[in-house]
Amino acid sequence: MLLSWLTVLGAGMVVLHFLQKLLFPYFWDDFWFLLKVVLVGIRLEKYKKRGELVTVLDKFLIHAKRQPRKPFIIYEGDIYTYQDVDKRSSRVAHVFLNHSSLKKGDTVALLMSNEPDFIHVWFGLAKLGCVVAFLNSNIRANSLLNCIRTCGPTALVVGEDLLGSVEEILPSLPEDISVWGMKDSVPQGVISLKEKLGTSSDEPVPRSRHVVSCLKSTCLYIFTSGTTGLPKAAVISQLQVLRGSAALWAFGCTADDIVYITLPLYHSSGAILGISGCVELGATCVLKKKFSASQFWSDCKKYDVTVFQYIGELCRYLCKQPKREGEKDHKVRLAIGNGIRSDVWREFLDRFGNIKMCELYGATEASISFMNHTGKIGAVGRTNFFYKLLFTFDLIKFDFQKDEPMRNEQGWCIHVKKGEPGLLISRVHAKNPFFGYAGSYKHTKDKLLCDVFKKGDVYLNTGDLIVQDQDNFLYFWDRTGDTFRWKGENVATTEVADVIGMLDFIQEANVYGVAVSGYEGRAGMASIILKPNESLDLEKLYEQVVTSLPAYACPRFLRIQEKMETTGTFKLLKYQLVKEGFNPLKVSDPLYFMDNLKKSYVSLTREIYDQIMLGEIKL
Repeated sequence: MLLSWLTVLGAGMVVLHFLQKLLFPYFWDDFWFLLKVVLVGIRLEKYKKRGELVTVLDKFLIHAKRQPRKPFIIYEGDIYTYQDVDKRSSRVAHVFLNHSSLKKGDTVALLMSNEPDFIHVWFGLAKLGCVVAFLNSNIRANSLLNCIRTCGPTALVVGEDLLGSVEEILPSLPEDISVWGMKDSVPQGVISLKEKLGTSSDEPVPRSRHVVSCLKSTCLYIFTSGTTGLPKAAVISQLQVLRGSAALWAFGCTADDIVYITLPLYHSSGAILGISGCVELGATCVLKKKFSASQFWSDCKKYDVTVFQYIGELCRYLCKQPKREGEKDHKVRLAIGNGIRSDVWREFLDRFGNIKMCELYGATEASISFMNHTGKIGAVGRTNFFYKLLFTFDLIKFDFQKDEPMRNEQGWCIHVKKGEPGLLISRVHAKNPFFGYAGSYKHTKDKLLCDVFKKGDVYLNTGDLIVQDQDNFLYFWDRTGDTFRWKGENVATTEVADVIGMLDFIQEANVYGVAVSGYEGRAGMASIILKPNESLDLEKLYEQVVTSLPAYACPRFLRIQEKMETTGTFKLLKYQLVKEGFNPLKVSDPLYFMDNLKKSYVSLTREIYDQIMLGEIKL
């Protein structure tokens, strides 16, 4: 009797297993991932109830005591242990304690390339309870000045190799900002931080100087173009840093992993997911000053890398490298990042071996994120009923002509059907706050949608179009608004248009991104109207953009028009221009291409167009 019951039970379990695989193939993947999400939440709630608000800095200090000799950062062959970083960052803190009036809550801007001192200064200032604003190391002139003014810092710390960029704008900086350079010999008006570090104490800084009373307090400012123009300083709370630091753990990384970071630390990916993620685990980070496709795999082998961070462009560059012997001979098991195309994803796995690609979606300032925990090629994440209970988001119809969400006769936004691209919005409420931007409240207000589905509700407009398929996988489709992505960076079209508009022969410039076969993101293109009786100076235009903009923001293509279409509110229309692109057979207006060898824009002929499309001319 017992045997027959066991037989029936066993058969039932087998049938249930097959039914689950057939009807709910991702059940266990979803279950274990959601369990991890819930565990992070429970951990944070426990800290709150105990009255112990533990930050990423606190976790770093715990590791520095428990494993002082474990390597934390490996940089150009040099090893910096947890204890080394703790002591060096304490030296930074003591310099500012003894030689400045910095106090808890003050903002300090940090302009530095990827190097150990970026982390030393960041952690040192954090030990004083300061808010650190990460400045993009590629920007200069007016763009750099705008970013500094936006975050309102008391001090500015500059890396040795970037002092030239700051020297240009020193006379224009507000007088109350002290400028510190990581070099012995510094320009007049700059204080040598490096010199003072030589005699500074490395004694621990009292925890009372950085202890936080609320996890919603500001920890960092990270600049983002968002969807509305010039770079803005996104407010990053202690809570957001804690959540972001759990991403490596959620994807299965451990303290034994060695994480390779080539992404810039001024980005949330490099700083929060990468450095803070290693702190969360107590792991080791191999830091690279700048990504190098030719050195990538040799570095991975040299340092026994097991995990690396990527953006889509990075993986494409690696696939474009000449093939070599032993390309699968490495210890890399996980790659974590975003923006990789499906074709590049497949090619990458075929060529470099069994590496689990952990694609994710997240905006710097948004509190909504997705993680592709199943490894489904092309997807940025996955959702289900339970996930939407934890993170309230919706996909709504978007009017591409008017460049705004569509609304029905009652004035409410409209949900898209599965398989249709929709604008991703995230509900804002007490448990899912939007911290906004530093400076003018208008920047924060512009990111919010009100009265979306009912009177009084508020949603964050991410500016991203997402598609949800029938199996609830999510796919990135495109960006909206006045920004596009190129070379892994967000390009603010308003900023580029302003730079072009400074030329005396330009009446108006409309900047947008166009798709180029074989490339991630969109290349910059500017539609231009000349002033009456003025001629186009292509060399002068070239010089203007290359001296005023980062390389990734310079328009690759120009289109000369006689007039521009606008909306009813006089906003420049981009939709048709984007659709028409830069094909000389489809566009009757004069077209030009950026030629870096000739240091000018040149006529975009059919021959040049074909060479670009075939990959013979690199952008």
